[in-house]
Amino acid sequence: MLNHLHIRNFAIVPTLDLDIREGFTAITGETGAGKSILVDALGLLLGERSDASWVRSGAERAELTAEFSVTDNKAAQEWLDEAELSADGCCLLRRTINTNGRSRAFINGSPVTLAQIQSIGHLLVEIHGQNEHLRLAKTAEQFRLLDGSGNYLKEIARVKTTFTNWQQTAQQLDNLEAESFLSAADLEFLNFQLAELQQHDLGADSVIALQTEHDRLAAGGALLDALTLSIELLEPEASIDNGGINADINTTLGQLQEFIPLDTDIGEACQMLQEAAVNCGEAINSLRATRDRIDLSPSRFESVVKTLDQLHDLARKHRVRMDELEAVQDNLLIRIENAGGSEQRRSKLQADLETYLSDYRTAAQNLHKKRQQHATELSNRVIELMAELGMAGGAFELALKLNPQTNPSPRGDDELQINISANPGLPPGPLNKIASGGELSRISLAIKVSVAGRGESVTQIFDEVDAGIGGDTANAVGRLMKRLSGNGQALCVTHLAQVAVCATHQLQVRKFSADETTVVETSLLDNDERVDEIARMLSGKISEQSRAHALELLRAANTAS
Repeated sequence: MLNHLHIRNFAIVPTLDLDIREGFTAITGETGAGKSILVDALGLLLGERSDASWVRSGAERAELTAEFSVTDNKAAQEWLDEAELSADGCCLLRRTINTNGRSRAFINGSPVTLAQIQSIGHLLVEIHGQNEHLRLAKTAEQFRLLDGSGNYLKEIARVKTTFTNWQQTAQQLDNLEAESFLSAADLEFLNFQLAELQQHDLGADSVIALQTEHDRLAAGGALLDALTLSIELLEPEASIDNGGINADINTTLGQLQEFIPLDTDIGEACQMLQEAAVNCGEAINSLRATRDRIDLSPSRFESVVKTLDQLHDLARKHRVRMDELEAVQDNLLIRIENAGGSEQRRSKLQADLETYLSDYRTAAQNLHKKRQQHATELSNRVIELMAELGMAGGAFELALKLNPQTNPSPRGDDELQINISANPGLPPGPLNKIASGGELSRISLAIKVSVAGRGESVTQIFDEVDAGIGGDTANAVGRLMKRLSGNGQALCVTHLAQVAVCATHQLQVRKFSADETTVVETSLLDNDERVDEIARMLSGKISEQSRAHALELLRAANTAS
């Protein structure tokens, strides 16, 4: 539910704060007062494209904020949780538009993409305008209305599951066909490439060890001389007078040992010298071991160089790094094995594909039966409401057709089309070719009321969908708006007094000039103010006669509700 709307420097609005209540709220005011600006602001907050023209003249940027409660909107709450944007049952949408046309979007204070704000926007608000038929003509929207108000979630889930099984198996079969189609020459070439690679140990550790050995052998005599000199410096032969580092450390320890109790620093120094003596001994052993295993034979060096050259050539041939040759070898082996055993695997996948297709067709048929029953019930409810809206004798049909020959889809095998006739005696046809704009607006309202209470609780906004109607039909529109809001919240921008009197709340939008600037303000009307506003809507001016008529309409609406 929409709780609050804040607008700053947007179009002709310098600043506006608007609290919205639950139920049915009518938004009224003089023509050009700025009523539709509120709808435009919400549209941008829900992800519509922006441009610099929306920024108020003289301002640096426009700022829009809408606060929603999502405690009764499970789908929106789950979306926020999954996106890690939850905030204790609140969803705060914010958008800024700069004078260069660029905009930024935020959800609960975190920056988001336009696609993200559009995604959550569809779960929070539905905006209906006089071009509603353009959306209703889309197949996806028709299925959303039908399935969103039906009670067959298990059947929908079963179709999606069986479709996924079929799709994945079909993809595996396609991949197999692409990989396993090898001519005799192709197979011979792959085996040749594999044999070249299998001559070498291509494990990552083996390649690294070979490169290290090459570097060691390349160092040759210089490395051996360095090792020998280092050993002699650390621990000279007995014939040399100098006893080496270890001997000096041990002599130092002997001199200091008796004085350890006299000073803690001496004790710490002796401990470090003991550790140094141990480390020096281990270092000497490691250096000797390295010296003893060094093989400086030219033949070994030549062998290592030759092997590395071969690996470099193979890496260039396959256009990979040398440490990736093992992966190339594995892929070649898989391709060859697939080519050899592809018939057996192909037969298995084809059998699985037929099974999954059969499961899918059965699930799609079961879903069709559920849909057909619900489509009939929903169509009858819409026809009843059309009669209330001045289209008695009209027809409405959610025409379902099962097409089991079509390609599988996660939606099933159904084809759906909305057929209508707004006048008695005329055969129903596609809604975008039969009805006028005003009739489509009323039919859209009838559909929304028919499915209300069967989906998530979202805010419904109607922008002058009552244009071109009057009399008792206008009264019916108002009553249906009130009924629709019973499921949560509905807002309607209207010029009709008959619609406004049915509202739970009434917001008046006024535009006036102050200090050489245009100001737009809104106010929630109390009972007396509503009488005056309804009187103005009825006759264009407030008089005793128009006030009496307004009061009569308000009383009648309250009695009817």
